[in-house]
Amino acid sequence: MVKTYDYIVIGGGSGGIASANRAGMHGAKVLLLEGGAIGGTCVNVGCVPKKVMWQASTMREMLERDMAGYGFDAAIRSFDFRKLVQNREEYIEFLHTAYQRGLDSNHVERVNQYAQFIDEQTIKAGEETYTAPNILIAVGGRPKKLGIPGEEYAIDSNGFFALEELPKRVVVIGAGYVAAELAGTVLGLGSETHWAFRKDHPLRSFDEMLSSKAVEHYQKSGMMVHPNAVPKFIEKKESGELLICFENGMDITADCIIFGTGREPNTDRLGLENTAVQLDEKGYVKVDKYQNTTQKGIYAVGDVIGKIDLTPVAIAAGRRLSERLFNGKTEEYLDYETIPTVIFTHPPIGTVGLTEKEAIAKYGKEQIKLYRSTFTPMYFALGEYRQKCDIKMVCVGQEEKIVGLHAIGLGVDEMLQGFAVAVKMGATKKDFDNTVAIHPTGAEEFVTMR
Repeated sequence: MVKTYDYIVIGGGSGGIASANRAGMHGAKVLLLEGGAIGGTCVNVGCVPKKVMWQASTMREMLERDMAGYGFDAAIRSFDFRKLVQNREEYIEFLHTAYQRGLDSNHVERVNQYAQFIDEQTIKAGEETYTAPNILIAVGGRPKKLGIPGEEYAIDSNGFFALEELPKRVVVIGAGYVAAELAGTVLGLGSETHWAFRKDHPLRSFDEMLSSKAVEHYQKSGMMVHPNAVPKFIEKKESGELLICFENGMDITADCIIFGTGREPNTDRLGLENTAVQLDEKGYVKVDKYQNTTQKGIYAVGDVIGKIDLTPVAIAAGRRLSERLFNGKTEEYLDYETIPTVIFTHPPIGTVGLTEKEAIAKYGKEQIKLYRSTFTPMYFALGEYRQKCDIKMVCVGQEEKIVGLHAIGLGVDEMLQGFAVAVKMGATKKDFDNTVAIHPTGAEEFVTMR
């Protein structure tokens, strides 16, 4: 017997849960299909455990590096990595129950099975068949392989969160934010760390200032950074050590090799060939601004569409879609422009809007004015280590509308949210200048730049 619903959501990650809950709030009969752990990548092997590990590594850095300046004898006598992992996983389990409570409160039925399309309105999951006039694809993505000999000896970001012991020597491969975050985390936790990437600098989709300063901070902290390093193969020695060889002739011996080399969409096992849903050349689902796919009644949000792979983006898109479908807001959609993001490097990066290069390409160099600030946060005033914070503001036109704001330094991850609201609203440099600074803070630098 085919079970009928108003809305079927395939994928129990951030976007799928948000859309299912919002539809349920508006009275829709909703089914959520998820074969894995509830919460998807973010909760289980992404943002949440990443932030926990980043916080742990930041604490260790501060204890070892900064506390003496404040008069504390803060020597670390021991570090129980297993305990850290255990506590992290217990917290994730708590989140699982919290998500389930949310689904229950909105009368969303959840089935722990993977889904496959039979046709454009029919889904097979386990031994059951379901149908709905509205179906959402929110299945996210997975870490991508490199395709080199011996890659089975390496782990990806999922594998990092399965580690029960901290490796002594780690090589992180990749130029994006996943690799940047993992490299900083293992370094901060105490591992000898190498970071290798294919071209001359990492984080290439971000402003160049952020890329260069991130590398500078990491090198000052003892990380070995290897640009123009293309992996060739990996070998496992009799000792259990791993040898990774690069096309430039460089070899590195390590205990753990982590691939942070991008992600790909989970669209290959959905049975989309039984629908009119079209994919692009990389396997991402094609959607319009309303999250409509090329098949009427089927929608997609989150990492599976290949736009901006961020949890809050998936949540926002999923909620807006349900408002449009089940609450009469027929013109509701997510504006994917000027979305803020943070990279949890050491120190963190916060960025919103256009990079300097993007702004010049869009408006012309003569229309662009840049403002910069470099300062030492007061936190570092009493110690020998003086970590800088760098900010760049990108403005356009005579009114100096702010179209880009980029920062790397202590606390910018928490500062950026409010400034992102201002940038999204079209604030100008004069608006920032007319805002009284909060002193003494790092955030005041955003409104005092000259």
